[in-house]
Parts: sequence; structure tokens; C-alpha cells
Amino acid sequence: MLNFSLPEADCAAPLRALAAERILLLDGAMGTMIQTLSMTEEDFSGQGHVHGPACRHHPTDHPQKGNNDLLVLTQPQAVEDIQLEFAMAGADILETNTFSSTTIAQADYGLESAVHDLNVAGAQVARRAAARAQAADGRPRFVAGAVGPTNRTASISPDVNNPGFRAITFDELRVAYGQQIDGLIEGGADLILIETIFDTLNAKAAIFAAFESFAKVGRRLPIMISGTITDASGRTLSGQTPTAFWHSVSHARPFSVGLNCALGAAAMRPHIAEIAAVANTLTCAYPNAGLPNAFGEYDETPEQTAAQLAEFAREGIVNLVGGCCGTTPDHIRAIAEAVAPISPRKVPS
Repeated sequence: MLNFSLPEADCAAPLRALAAERILLLDGAMGTMIQTLSMTEEDFSGQGHVHGPACRHHPTDHPQKGNNDLLVLTQPQAVEDIQLEFAMAGADILETNTFSSTTIAQADYGLESAVHDLNVAGAQVARRAAARAQAADGRPRFVAGAVGPTNRTASISPDVNNPGFRAITFDELRVAYGQQIDGLIEGGADLILIETIFDTLNAKAAIFAAFESFAKVGRRLPIMISGTITDASGRTLSGQTPTAFWHSVSHARPFSVGLNCALGAAAMRPHIAEIAAVANTLTCAYPNAGLPNAFGEYDETPEQTAAQLAEFAREGIVNLVGGCCGTTPDHIRAIAEAVAPISPRKVPS
């Protein structure tokens, strides 16, 4: 059972008060920002110049280039500086660089044993960026512990010849998510963001794990839930419409619900409008900077993304906005300016 009798974390009331006043801003894309730094295998692994958790966990037989989450241990200043850029561009909520920090996802790099340190450090790095931004302009920033979907699905068989087969169980997901969320809370996360959900059963395991973690610390953090629509069908990969997705996760009483990633803002609009029509909580949209081009790059300018999200705001379908793949601090700055004069969506009772 999900225990709602636990006292809420201290940040919950201030967050709700801010959300009642204006549209809140999330940060932009960490992954594509890291790509611009052109880091080497040595940068990722920290070989030769990093001591502590990174060296303790580093497996010599697995290359680490591309393991962005590891940078919170091996290149924490680089991650912090990116998060600070987003904060100074207008973001109220900074996501931790922990999208793949579960034993399931880190198995690809042989770093299952590092997940606790990755999540603690990921939250601490974001917390430092938030503190630096607040010291600079006096505005509070909040840290959302990013919980990604993993690279396994609990609802769909990866074997076309055996539709009953599952590569992961609910309990295996629950345990992995619990380890991650324990670390995020220890590191100082204000919220838990369960994002890029393509399989709602995975999300349910994360929700269950979150409440188990809340019980351990005796307080309940706000939960943000964000699904992803994978194609023109308007459904998640596991087949749910936006309305069905909301009804499947509404039992968690999330702080916000919405969509991110896969589609650019133009294609996302009808789906976020559908959620806004049924959800009795805040709604959140953080799309990619359009669809990737033939080279996997994102061409949508900050002004184009901002104009589309401002239209979402004028239509009264969002309370929080931000950016996913391809969005830079310039995108977040443009979005912040575009939605600033517009009132947030009124949450139906």
C-alpha cells in the first residue's frame, strides 16, 4: 500500500505555492549538453586523476564512454556547471544526472555496485548547483531525483516467438528502483521524477519503490510522473492512451503528471491537452527540441520551442514546462521569457 499518512517533505508546500503563482520551469537536456564537451574514455572513467567511489567501482573490462551518469563521480564539476547554466537560465527544478543509475541500466557498464554512490552523488551535485544559483539571485531551486525507465519492459516480451516471456519482473524493478531512490533521498533530492515512461508497469514499480523509500525516512517527497508517446498512434509503447496512462498512475497522487521526450512540442500538444483535461493535479510538458535530423541532432531553435510551449500555456494546459533532448540553456531561457506573463493552468477539483 502507498502510505499517505507520512508527513510531506519541507519543499512540498513552497512548491505548491509557487505553482499557484506562475508556470514553473524544469531544466533542459543533460545528455546532449554532455555530448558537446567531447569527453574521452579517460574523462568518463576518471582514470589516473580521480579517487574514491569512481575508482572503487570502475571495472577494467568495461568501457565507460557514454555512461553519462558516471560523470557525477568522475567529472562532478562539469555536471554541476551544466546544471548551474540551466538554473541561471530560469529553471526552478534541476534534474539529477541519474537517468540510468539503476543496477539494471548500469549492468551494461559493469557498474551495478556503484548505483548507491551514483545516486547520492547525483543529488549532491545538483544540490550544489541549486545552492549556487540561489546565492546568485535569491530564487530557490529544487532538485528532482531523475528515475529513468531502464532498458527493460515488464509488459512486453522482447521475443517475438514467445509473447509470454518477460525480461524483468515487477519485483526486480521494484528492488532496483528502491536502491536508486534511497540514494537520491540520501543525497538531498526534493522530489522524485519518474520520467520517460514507455511502460506503465515499470512506472508502477517505481512508484511502489518510492513509497517504500519514503517509509524508511519517515517523510513523503512529491512525485512527478512523465510518460512518453512513442509514435503517431498517440500511445505509450505498452499501448496506453494519455487518459489511460493518467488513470493508471493517479493512485500515487503525484505532484505533477505529463509527457516528455520522444515527440517535439508540435506533435505532443494534443496528448498533453488530453492529460490536462482529465488530471486533477499539475501538468508538465518538456518536449525535445523537435525531432532529430538524419545525423541525430536537433534543429529546433530556442525561439521555436519557446513559441510552441507559450501556446500550450495560453491554452491553459500546462503548469510546468521545460526541455528534453536537444534543449540548451538558451532554450530554457527563451521558454522562461515566453511563459512568464501567462497564468498557469487551473487544476480541476
